[in-house]
Amino acid sequence: MSPKSVLRLLSFLSLVVATVWILRRHNTAYIENSGPVFGTAYHFTYQSPTDFHPELKAAMQEVDDALSLFNKDSWLSRYNAGERPAPHKLADEVISLAMSVSRETDGAFDITVAPLVNAWGFGNKQGTPPSDAQVDSLLRTVGYEHYLRGEHVMLDCGAIAKGYAVDRVANVLRRHGVKNFMIEIGGEIVAEGQNADGHPWQIGVAKPTPDRSEMQEILPFSHVAMATSGNYRNYRTDSLGHRYAHTIDPRLGRPVQHSLLSATVIAPTCAQADAYATACMVMGREKAEKFLAKKADVKYYLIYADGADTKVSTNIK
Repeated sequence: MSPKSVLRLLSFLSLVVATVWILRRHNTAYIENSGPVFGTAYHFTYQSPTDFHPELKAAMQEVDDALSLFNKDSWLSRYNAGERPAPHKLADEVISLAMSVSRETDGAFDITVAPLVNAWGFGNKQGTPPSDAQVDSLLRTVGYEHYLRGEHVMLDCGAIAKGYAVDRVANVLRRHGVKNFMIEIGGEIVAEGQNADGHPWQIGVAKPTPDRSEMQEILPFSHVAMATSGNYRNYRTDSLGHRYAHTIDPRLGRPVQHSLLSATVIAPTCAQADAYATACMVMGREKAEKFLAKKADVKYYLIYADGADTKVSTNIK
């Protein structure tokens, strides 16, 4: 065989190999994993010849072992109980991020709010609303500055842990070279690439109704880390019939009262989006808009009440 013939054959074989690789990559099935976690549910969809479900569950379990308030053996539960557990890399990372968000939101986001959350019945789901004197007393133990000064405080990472877990699961898939996936835990999402139809992922923003059965809007995304916080699903009613929201303002010690019904935030990471969404629910619409407008890498979709109607404020185009 002449040198030219050999070159033509090699070129042809290279083309065949490349074509087969492209077809195999395109036809790789999308795997779906789901189950209960953190008192909610997870749903994972990703394109891969390998099912990584055990590894993804292990990543979530690491977050639970570090930050769960319902696991008495978690690092956070032992810390809240007054122990001095050894430094924990994962817990330190999440708490450090939480403290950073506390600074930039002037305390609207604050994981030291745990005593107030419990007092209002959203941590232990028991008891009656606290008196003004009880709230004032608890406020003396709340504030991220206490933690930064090395004082012992009670921590609740519920407003950032789910987003952080989503990021960890997404990072597992990235390390395995997975390009197309959507990770969702309790409504917090990271999505990259495309869905099984070859289109951007279709992500819904729920209407602010208790059952979340209707979507306010469906948004197409190919790369997004998104979280939503709202006051329309989790609330309590006192003996007089007064309803109060689960979002507690850490600075005032009381449930928030304003027109903002839900805050959906898109940020570089889901942990950031999770924390920012909670901060927005504390701030209210006007302050949230001003805060988020200063961040070039953040998008928002705010649903708020306007009399008997609901309206939307967003910078998503």
